[in-house]
Formats: sequence, C-alpha cells, structure tokens
Amino acid sequence: MGKAITPNKGIPEQEFSAILTSLRRYIDDFVKERKKGEHEWALDPSNEDTIAKVKEIAAFASEQKIKNIVWVGIGGSGLGPKVIREVFESPDTPEFVLLDTIDPYMLKMYDEIVDWKSALLVVVSKSGGTLEPMSVFFHCWQRLKEAHGAKAGDFAVGITDPKAGNLRSFCLENGIRMVAIPSGVGGRYSVFTPVGLLPVALLGGDVDQFVQGAKDLDESCSNNIPDENPAAMLAAAQFLLDTKRDCKVRVIMPYSQRLESLARWNQQLIAESLGKVETNNPIPLAAIGTQDQHSLLQQWMAGPRKQWHIFIREIEKESFTVPTEVDGSFSYIAGKEFGDLLDACYKGTAGALTQAKRPHVTIAVERLDAYHLGQLFFLFLTEVVLLGKLYRIDPYGQPAVEIGKKLTKGILSGEE
Repeated sequence: MGKAITPNKGIPEQEFSAILTSLRRYIDDFVKERKKGEHEWALDPSNEDTIAKVKEIAAFASEQKIKNIVWVGIGGSGLGPKVIREVFESPDTPEFVLLDTIDPYMLKMYDEIVDWKSALLVVVSKSGGTLEPMSVFFHCWQRLKEAHGAKAGDFAVGITDPKAGNLRSFCLENGIRMVAIPSGVGGRYSVFTPVGLLPVALLGGDVDQFVQGAKDLDESCSNNIPDENPAAMLAAAQFLLDTKRDCKVRVIMPYSQRLESLARWNQQLIAESLGKVETNNPIPLAAIGTQDQHSLLQQWMAGPRKQWHIFIREIEKESFTVPTEVDGSFSYIAGKEFGDLLDACYKGTAGALTQAKRPHVTIAVERLDAYHLGQLFFLFLTEVVLLGKLYRIDPYGQPAVEIGKKLTKGILSGEE
C-alpha cells in the first residue's frame, strides 16, 4: 500500500477504494452467473457422486496393495495432481509417478522403475486427443497388459469427458473404469474434479476436508463487501499494480517446498486465462523461497520496477532443529527450529522489498493440510474470474494454444 512504500510506488487508499467499488458489482455478477449455470468449476466441490467414486477407487487401490500410482496428464491435468503429490506423498503412501513429459530419457527411466504388477495407471485427457498424455498412456497400457493380461483394465482409470472423445471410447472397449471431468470444466479449472480429488484420496488425504475448505472459502469469495472477500482483495492489488504502477510481472513465491508446484499451477492459470491481449494482462512467474532469494532477489531489489510478489507461508510447521553443537560463527542458529529459520528468511526478503519500495502481499495459512489446500486453490480460481472482469478478458478457453496443437499434429501426420 502507498502508506508503506509511498503513493507513487504502491497503491493509495483512494485508488484501492475506487477499484473495490467496481469489484462489488463484479462479485454480484459472478454469483448471478453461477446461478445460471456458468463457472461450472465452482460447483465441483459439491459433487457428492464424484467424491464417492474417487473414494471407491482409493479403497480398491488399498485393497490391492498398490505401490505405484502412475499418473499420465499434462497442463492442468498434471500440475494440480503434482501440487497434491508434494503436499501428501510420504513414506507411508504409494509412490506417485507423474508422467507429464514425452522426453524419452525420463520415460525410459520411469519405465524401468515402476513395478507394473503393483501399479495403478491413471490417464487424464478431457478431449482424449492430446498428443503427450495419449502417447505415454498407450505405452503404459502395454506394460499393464504385460503384467495383468486380460485383467489390465481393472488396474487402470480414465479421467475424461463423460459423453465423447477417443479416450472414452478406448476405455469402453478395454474395460477401463472411468470418472468424468464435467464438460464445462477446462483443465486448469479441474482441481475439484477427479483430477484433484483422486490424487488426494489415493495419497491418504481427507477428500471431505479438501472440498470443505473450498466451500468455506467460496462463502467468503461470494461476499459482495470486497474488503471482506480475499479473492477480491487479491484481484484489486493485481489489477492496480499492473495497470497503474507498471508492475507487469506477478511473482508467486511460496515459502514452503511443498507448495512449489502451486506456484507453477497458478502460473498456468494466469497465463492461459488472461494472456490474450497485447495491452494489459499479468505476466506470471513461479518462484520458491528460499532458493530464489539466491538467484533472483538481486534483480527484484535493484532491477527495473516491473514485478510484485505474492508470498505464501505456513504458520504451523514440522518440528526439526539445528544441532546445538555448531561452528562458533553460527552460534546464532544453534538449536533453532528450521521453521524459524525459514520464517526469518521470508521476513528478511519481504522487509528488504519494503525498504526498496517494491510491492508485495503475503497469504498465510494455519497449516498445510487438505482443508487449507482446498482454500488456496479456490482462492486463486475465484481471483482469476474477477481479474477477467477487471481486464475485460474471457478467462476461459486458450485459442492460441490450440494453434500449436494443430501444427504439431500436422507435422507428425506428414501434412507439414
């Protein structure tokens, strides 16, 4: 805010109040549009049928003593599950192998690591026609058939469109269980469909708490008093810093290693939803603390004033301490919690940016569990819808991406 870093570098109260007035109307529009059936993703946390189905699949995996979950998906079908893997995977859960690449070296390495006799194969493609996941899936399906023969379909799950598509047809022909992505929900908005719910369930997370976090935050994000609505407040800061202070680059930087992929998920959400005009729209950049203090902070502190920061931090952390016996020059950290060291690094970075009159905000969560992760996802999804209204950009669809897909198919078909 302007009070902290001067009005010409930050946002004065008058400008902030003015944009919140506009947002009141946009919040009302968002709520009315949902009643008409728009923004279908926002209904997903209340889909009891889907929640029951993912729990059923997780129970089957447990009964079969599944050791490897092989997840095939790309874009939103891979990034959302990757966040969930980083939060919930542990020595007590199955190993979650995410295949979101067609790099032959990586595919061959994982092919040799996976025990296909104790693997559950999950493929995600809403259209069933995306080159990367489908090509990888066909390889994995071959391995699964070698391991299980005619029963291979029992150990595979297809997440796809409920009515049409090549993957749906393949699953029906081969006895593969399917769960649906609602037709009106795009990949980057799909984290409360089976794309996100199934990884939570398979990795022992609390699916009910995950969706409850979303529902509770939905209530806050439907509040038409903007300064009581976290998505509206975040959208207001984003829009003003971009359009009024020329801070084009939005750096999302968790101070939690388990949220590294949340930054990349948000990067995709912003880029594909709003990167559609050549004038004003945010340029997202994923970063992670503390690592990027040592790679990018110099640029952020002394380079062109083109970026602002969103920090995310956990309040409660795992207890793990530095030994009491350390070199004398490091006596100031002896016996301290690593969580306290992490907090000190966050506060140092945030304080340094404030001193340099560089804008930043912080989102703090009590603890990183299913409930609060559901809240974080819903916060950013609602924010991007409100940003679409502020920027006057349709946040759905990604027409420019489809051009590249068509050209790639033409090249491989010998048409180019």
